[in-house]
Amino acid sequence: MSTEYYVISKRAVPEVLRRVVAANKFLASGAAKTVAEAASMAGISRSSYYKFKDDIEEFHDSVAGTTLTLSLDISDETGVLADILKVIAGSNANILTIHQSIPIDGIANVSISIQVQERTEDTGLLLGRLEELQGVRKMRVTGRQGRA
Repeated sequence: MSTEYYVISKRAVPEVLRRVVAANKFLASGAAKTVAEAASMAGISRSSYYKFKDDIEEFHDSVAGTTLTLSLDISDETGVLADILKVIAGSNANILTIHQSIPIDGIANVSISIQVQERTEDTGLLLGRLEELQGVRKMRVTGRQGRA
């Protein structure tokens, strides 16, 4: 049986799963020496930790050469696309393609493919900054290609 993966925003992830991620960080950093200690620090039971420990991790797709395709629903306002492009350029990612639909009811869809480079900042930070921009109504990662 093959494993299926989903990319979802942090706000859609149940609290218990976010706490499993925190427990894994405590273990990886050495802040916790045992699973029991990490689970306690994260505020979950050991059984919850063991149930989900292999099923969730933060999205960090910062491997040089990786291409991410983003789909953004944006407001039809002056400067929104320019702000998006500034954030991407400021993160040192390479913009490969941009496709924008004609706005309907004040909303346009923009598809942007970016290539992660060696000096590109963490993609989780980049995606968070894009999502917080004024005029960005919705954002999704719709594709990933490249090195693992």
